Amino acid sequence: MTDSKTGADAGAAARSGRGGKRERLVEAAVQVLHQQGVEKTTLADIARAGDVPLGNVYYYFKTKDQLVEAALGAHCDRLTVLTARLDALPDPAGRLKALIDGWVEQRETAARFGCPFGTLATELDKRDDGLDEAAATVMRALLDWVERQFAELGRSDARALAVELVGAYQGMSVLTNTLRDPGLMADQGRRLQSWIDGLARP
Repeated sequence: MTDSKTGADAGAAARSGRGGKRERLVEAAVQVLHQQGVEKTTLADIARAGDVPLGNVYYYFKTKDQLVEAALGAHCDRLTVLTARLDALPDPAGRLKALIDGWVEQRETAARFGCPFGTLATELDKRDDGLDEAAATVMRALLDWVERQFAELGRSDARALAVELVGAYQGMSVLTNTLRDPGLMADQGRRLQSWIDGLARP
């Protein structure tokens, strides 16, 4: 959801040795949690993906939940970077369409594993340890940004439109993953682009 950087890219960055061990572990956590889910993932899995000895993991993270929380923070940071880049575009319709383009670029990853953030948020929603609320905070940040774009288009129903757009993305991610059909996301992305164009017309 938050960027066009795939889990495979994150894993490659981790294995290349760029960044410190903590940063590599967080990037690896984002990748492995997306591919395997929270319950199936172990600290050993994350350590292996981050090319960090398992014993060193405990210096930075005492529990898997702490790594999950750090991964949520990484998703939030990526969203901040993404929206700042989109904000440099001259008009709100263009920003929204660029956001959709980024989603569609991830269609192969979505077909294999689902939305990088949506799948994690859905899994954490079944818990009541605070991680569910941390995930909700990231989702609200995306909704708030999308709402601002629709408000700039002069829409009085900006919040409802933001929910509709983000909901459409999450829905097409689920279908793309369930049917293993990246073309479905490409088709739906084009429909959303046309929808934005219609809303932007005076």
